[in-house]
Amino acid sequence: MTTKKGAALLTRRMLGTVLALGAAAGAIAQTVEDQGLPDNTGLNIPSNLQIFGKTDSNIRKATAIVNETVITGTDVDQRVALVATANNAKLSDQDRERLRVQVLRQLIDETLQIQQAKTADITITKAELDQAYAGVAKNFNRTPAQFTQWLTQNGSSERSIRRQIEGELAWNRYLRRRVEPFVNVGDEEVKAILDRLEAAKGTEEFHLNEIYLAATPDREQEVFNNARQIIAEIGKGQAPFAYFARNFSAATTRSVGGDLGWVRAAQLPDALAQAAQTMQVGQVAGPVPTPGGFSILYLADKRQVLMADPRDARLSLKQLTIKFPSGTTQAQATQRTGAFATAIEKLKGCGSVPQVAATLNAEVVDNDAVRVRDLPPQLQAIMLKLQVGQATPPFGNPEEGVRTLVLCGRDEVASGQLPGAAQIQNQLEQQRVNLRAQQALRDLRRDAVIEYR
Repeated sequence: MTTKKGAALLTRRMLGTVLALGAAAGAIAQTVEDQGLPDNTGLNIPSNLQIFGKTDSNIRKATAIVNETVITGTDVDQRVALVATANNAKLSDQDRERLRVQVLRQLIDETLQIQQAKTADITITKAELDQAYAGVAKNFNRTPAQFTQWLTQNGSSERSIRRQIEGELAWNRYLRRRVEPFVNVGDEEVKAILDRLEAAKGTEEFHLNEIYLAATPDREQEVFNNARQIIAEIGKGQAPFAYFARNFSAATTRSVGGDLGWVRAAQLPDALAQAAQTMQVGQVAGPVPTPGGFSILYLADKRQVLMADPRDARLSLKQLTIKFPSGTTQAQATQRTGAFATAIEKLKGCGSVPQVAATLNAEVVDNDAVRVRDLPPQLQAIMLKLQVGQATPPFGNPEEGVRTLVLCGRDEVASGQLPGAAQIQNQLEQQRVNLRAQQALRDLRRDAVIEYR
């Protein structure tokens, strides 16, 4: 965990994955039966296999011993409590059990990372942990003492957070010492990338994620229906697209959440290229017929190579938020939201925000470095049309509050420029470090002695 991002981001990602397990149950049920497809695992698994005995993942106990390091049920419970509390989530018994399984896996990985770091004489000092812990507490708008008390009140503990911090810091330091020095990127590689960028200047690129579902001719309709059901589950918003890609895609990109990276239309099959060119950022499209099956696409972003993009403009914003007390009726919420919208329309630039906020009992947050493209897709189109001093329509919900963004300034981007050789080199090096880190963790899992009790 980095202290800049804090625990909330990590726990939110985990919770989204766990909640999606229940949401996708219908789609999962249609994929477990024998599809009559060839075995692509390399394990020579027979198509007519028979299971001897029974297994139930719910029987697995929470306690584990990882290379003689004990992970207790309390460790798991406290991390589960942190995940649920950080996301204001009310977990069903079924969701909580799924979350416990995910948490146990994370704790095992953390233990392996700390153990491996110690083999390289890497130890995270108490001073380093204190500093990182204070940074996480700040992200929760609390002092370290207040954060510790808050954790205890919600069934977690300072020890649980410190363990997570130690695992992240130790692993990152291990990678810097044992992996990064051996990652080399040649000048010819960098030059080749720069040449390709120059040649592609002005062409449109798409950052796509894909779920590919293989289909034999006699099962096309069934797979098509499965794809539509997956799209419906994605539309519910209970988990990111990457979760469904990891669990359903038959493509090799399933290991990276279906991420195809930045691609141009000419690099895609005709059907996918046509779909990508008609999609808006944040949109899911499909099922798209492709050779051998169907694809589901998610457009994460798009751009023109080396051309200025208005969505790269940096905005100076003021955010006004009104909260609704527990027990607020729908009628009361509607009335207050209406009053909020009326007050927003009467704003006279950012200078009048404090006065308007005072009359509405609204919270005000300033941010002077928000890129348009970092906002939700629905807000991007609105912000591009606003003039300085104007505000977006109200958005949000009664549970988390209704808010508006007031535009106080915009720094436009200059014409797109070819990135420097050093920037390209750093990106390539980081990609290779991340790949080797994944491989190293897989090796550690494979070689570990883990006993469940």
